Amino acid sequence: MSAAPAEDLVKRWESEQARLRQEVVEEDTEDWQRSADFSGLERVGGVDLSFIKGDDVNACAQLVVLSYPDLEVLYEDSQMVTLTAPYIAGFLAFRETPFLLDAIQRLEKNQPELLPQVVFVDGNGLFHYREFGLACHLGVLSGLPCVGVAKNLLQVQGVYKNDEHQSQIAALQKGGDSFPLTAASGKVLGKALRSSDKSSKPVYVSIGHKISVDTAVRLTHTCCRYRVPEPIRQADCRSREYLRIHFPAADT
Repeated sequence: MSAAPAEDLVKRWESEQARLRQEVVEEDTEDWQRSADFSGLERVGGVDLSFIKGDDVNACAQLVVLSYPDLEVLYEDSQMVTLTAPYIAGFLAFRETPFLLDAIQRLEKNQPELLPQVVFVDGNGLFHYREFGLACHLGVLSGLPCVGVAKNLLQVQGVYKNDEHQSQIAALQKGGDSFPLTAASGKVLGKALRSSDKSSKPVYVSIGHKISVDTAVRLTHTCCRYRVPEPIRQADCRSREYLRIHFPAADT
């Protein structure tokens, strides 16, 4: 791709992100979110894309729906997809969202009673260059509450993986402990969460849509058997297993 078309594409995508960003709801909208034990929450979703090794175009788009609070798999959908949009840092959602949204819409059409009440996304939400990561994109387009949970720190808006950040991580004593990820503007874009007593490495939680950051952090912690929330972990495991079965020679 030559420089000019890439520049045009970036401008178009920036404009689209800015437009959709206006639709993000950064507060709790559901009754279950306001309950101390999330009473009324019965189904949590997780999405992920897994790629064939050495191939950044063909992937397995995965949706899982788990029961809550038991975290047992109620539904799974594995679909091979071909990504057409190029990868450009900060615009991952334009590559991945269409296929994840398709999976949610298939479920809504075929088994609406299993539609998740909240979706966990392997990636960021507000904690993003322009406060509109994958979790926001999917949330706005699906209309569902979404939570972004990233395994690695995206160094944006004045948040850096520096000595201060490392000392804050070291101060997280137990599962459920967290500290805010505060932008240079002073806005809290997410929180670093020690998700499990067993894992000293935090995850980075930010809201996608229709949920507050504190509720997102609390919910993420309740969904963690290990470091990564179970809906995302199951989506990752099942998409990788699908590729192993159907593309054994690719060594995923």
